Formats: sequence, C-alpha cells, structure tokens
Amino acid sequence: MKIEPLIQGNYYHIYNRGNNGIDLFIDNENYTYFLRLYEKYIDPVADTFAWCLMKNHFHLLVYLKEDVEINLKNLTYSTVEVPKKINPSKQFSHLFNAYTQAINKRYNRTGSLFEKPFERKLVSSEKYFNNLVYYLHHNPVHHGFVEKISDYPWTSYNSVVTLKPTKLKRERIIECFEDLPNFIAYHNNEHDLEEIKELLIDYI
Repeated sequence: MKIEPLIQGNYYHIYNRGNNGIDLFIDNENYTYFLRLYEKYIDPVADTFAWCLMKNHFHLLVYLKEDVEINLKNLTYSTVEVPKKINPSKQFSHLFNAYTQAINKRYNRTGSLFEKPFERKLVSSEKYFNNLVYYLHHNPVHHGFVEKISDYPWTSYNSVVTLKPTKLKRERIIECFEDLPNFIAYHNNEHDLEEIKELLIDYI
C-alpha cells in the first residue's frame, strides 16, 4: 500500500491505534507523558488545532510548518547531526518510538506498541476541518466513555473553552466557528458526518 507523504504547508488528520488494538494508555500518567513527548517532538514542526487521546487510539489535527516557520533551535531529533531536511514523518516516528520505549520499560513488555505506518489524511476543505474538530472532541462520547464532551480530560476541547495557557491554536479554532459561544453550541449538538465519513476512522 502506497503511503501518502506528509507535505509541509498542509493540514492533516493524523491518527493511529495500538498494535492489534492493544491499549496505548494504561493510566493517567501515560496520557500526560505522551503529551510531553508530543510537545518535544511535534510542536517545533507543527501547529496543533485539535487532539484526542483514547485508550487504544489517538487523533490529531495539525498544520505542518514549512521550513521558514520552523525554529531549528527548538527541534528535537534522535541523531547527533542536524538533519539537512526537516522531515515531519520522522518527527512523528521519534515521538512514537520514544513513547514505546518508555511504555515497554515501565510495563515490562517488548515489541511494537503502535500500528505501522501511522495513518494520515489531507484536510482539504474548511468544512472538513470544522467537522474534524467536532469529530475529535466528540470521540469519547461516541465511544461511550462520557456523556458530555467537556467531561473527558484527554481532548483539546477544554483547552479551547478555558483561558488556561495552551500551545493549541485556540484563537484560530474559535474563528473557524465565528466565536466561542458558537463553538460551544456547535459541540453541544449532534452532527451528521456522513459527508466526510470515508475520511474518518473508528477504533474500539
């Protein structure tokens, strides 16, 4: 199967699950550690607009920065030499490998933790973008973990609706829904995602 390359300057839905459906996150510390590694490896090369971490899968909505937007001083990678070309795919691989090593060590396990390769879909329209923001935030409700979006702690929803410091592109997300009241109202209603169904993925 041909893997779609990640091209800088575009928006992507990045997602993956545990190898053979196993859990990626076993306790709350795992979620926070994954987010710390995400900040380390991905923040320098991507702007994040929405995210959702579930027990056995995750979803990200990101914009991949072009070279001129990247501060090389903030870039973390696994080799000694500075890479000649910034490769977003390798940065995601660094993230997944570092997290896998930590989980394997902590829980005395071996082998792959994530399915390979990780999935990616180009976000090519504003409607898809808005629907995807809702889809990611609604995922815990869809899978029956909570009744209200705001009750689930491991999505970007609460980072949008509060004033707490965040690296999430909060203002730009709110603008996509006109303002914060509309953002909240949109998320409090059920929406038909049939138009982008083929671009979404459900893991259980």
